Amino acid sequence: MAEADSGRVQIEVGFDGGQIMIARVSPQAVDELEHALSGGAGVVPLDAEDGRYVVAVGKVVYVKRFARESRVGFGAG
Repeated sequence: MAEADSGRVQIEVGFDGGQIMIARVSPQAVDELEHALSGGAGVVPLDAEDGRYVVAVGKVVYVKRFARESRVGFGAG
């Protein structure tokens, strides 16, 4: 599952210009980002496992919330 024991979910954010950001954030943070996208302006802070991101909503092209964790290699099951 994308929401692991830490309660975080993996997201992919695509930006105007082709850049992609992948992070594990709280489900509430994804909800806030998706809500902000309906307004189309401003910034949304995302506290991820690897640091804090401040996303410029006007530059976001898409947000993908992963349904389950992808595993590759030994131990995948």
